[in-house]
Amino acid sequence: MSDQPASPGRGGGALGVALVAAVLVACAAGGFLVYHLASPPRARLYAAPAPRPLTPAAAPAEPAPVPPLPVRKVPEVLPELALPGLDGTRHRLTDWKGRPLLVNFWASWCEPCRREIPLLKSLRRERATDHLEIVGIAIDFRDAAHKYAKDSGIDYPVLVGEQGGFEAVTAFGMDPVLPFTAFADRAGRIVTLKVGELHRDEADFILDRVRELDQGRLSLAGAREQIAAGISRLNISRSSAADSVVH
Repeated sequence: MSDQPASPGRGGGALGVALVAAVLVACAAGGFLVYHLASPPRARLYAAPAPRPLTPAAAPAEPAPVPPLPVRKVPEVLPELALPGLDGTRHRLTDWKGRPLLVNFWASWCEPCRREIPLLKSLRRERATDHLEIVGIAIDFRDAAHKYAKDSGIDYPVLVGEQGGFEAVTAFGMDPVLPFTAFADRAGRIVTLKVGELHRDEADFILDRVRELDQGRLSLAGAREQIAAGISRLNISRSSAADSVVH
């Protein structure tokens, strides 16, 4: 995973504006997390903006320098979360240990979250031989999550963070910017975190590296290094393609 900082916590004045601007740029670029600024959870959720071409004319201004703040790592392994599922049973992420896991944080009101759902359903079917499991964590009211899951035909487990949603988000070292997705190997180690909408080429690239890791063909450090480099190339390619369409 890269050393790109995640979204900042609550701040005041120019400091808060600069940190929030930095996070939105990171989300738009499809950033991957390693470190996160330690702060109390916000009282609101935010949807990550859609990516846009990063051309010299449109490139965001450099944020003003800010004093260094304490940092903490995204956990090395899946946190011990216990949340109720749409099936009425409480589940822990460790219930799926022994299988590669994709944990997707979403909400029914979040447009990029909704766009990801068909992809997640396809990935679960296509990678059944890898025993991949998709687990959605809805940071939403139970009734809203249940209705949207039913209407959209979600066929993977969904946990609901109606009461413990912010705790679930912060357990991953994150502020509540949706969507974000964690990828873990069969041993429950978090291989990488993706902030913002997950795209097909990104998902396939990451899951191929997770498969090689589970097969012993890659080390954890090697998988993370390849993912960081590969996703960077995909983001540059996507931005270039979007820029050519605009022009």
